[in-house]
Amino acid sequence: MTHTICFEICAESLESAMVAEAGGADSVELCCQLALSGMTPAPRVMVETVRALSIPVHVLIRPRGGDFVYSEAEFHLMEEETRAAKSAGAAGIAIGFLLPDGSIDLDRTRRMVALAAPMEVTFHRAFDEAADLEQALEEIISCGVNRLLTSGGKPTAHQGSAEIAALDKQARGRIRIMAGGGLTLCNLLAVARATGVSSFHGSMIRKKDLVPETTGNFGITGNPARVPKMPSQYPGVAAEPLGSVALEDVCEAIRLLRGSHHSELDPQFVS
Repeated sequence: MTHTICFEICAESLESAMVAEAGGADSVELCCQLALSGMTPAPRVMVETVRALSIPVHVLIRPRGGDFVYSEAEFHLMEEETRAAKSAGAAGIAIGFLLPDGSIDLDRTRRMVALAAPMEVTFHRAFDEAADLEQALEEIISCGVNRLLTSGGKPTAHQGSAEIAALDKQARGRIRIMAGGGLTLCNLLAVARATGVSSFHGSMIRKKDLVPETTGNFGITGNPARVPKMPSQYPGVAAEPLGSVALEDVCEAIRLLRGSHHSELDPQFVS
């Protein structure tokens, strides 16, 4: 691949975001409650993370878990959260709006794009639940969305590689297609080669590690012996994964995408 590879890490804390940057990630999607597939982080966390990082921070705007059909009150809350992200200095937001019939909610998507400007807007994996992916792609492009995060309508990007490739071909550069969902060090290169896209999104959150003595959030375990010390510019960040991102996994993912070797690491990740 000759195009520039971009890898975004989904992080639910300042510490995880710092690990992502230290490992070489190109951007961060900041959220909370990954156990619920992610929700909007607190405004204070937005401010602290944007202030601490030199890479772009994109904020997930999602007021609850569950479906992507929101009430009017929920949408107003999402507008306030978008204003908070803009005030914090975020580079972008990630959103997703559907109608009950599975089509894209064009009105709310357009309104949120307008409100977010000049921040970038990513339409997240709500897209994968749309009734017609080809039509949905054209619709979100028409709304002015900058990036699309998708697993090709499948449970994982690995399973949906062919569909992601087709969506990227259909997009013809009008929107940046970002492959995400279930990416691991074992399938990352296969997804990159099969899809042909240059942008990837993953959490790099381990389901388990080799030694189960230390446990972080959501019961995720970390083995401090396998995690490199943090660089000196992050003296306040612990060496072990803080219930989230392991530094060595981010480094290895970047090496995989920008090189051609097979990974010797084989941790299991949260999809």
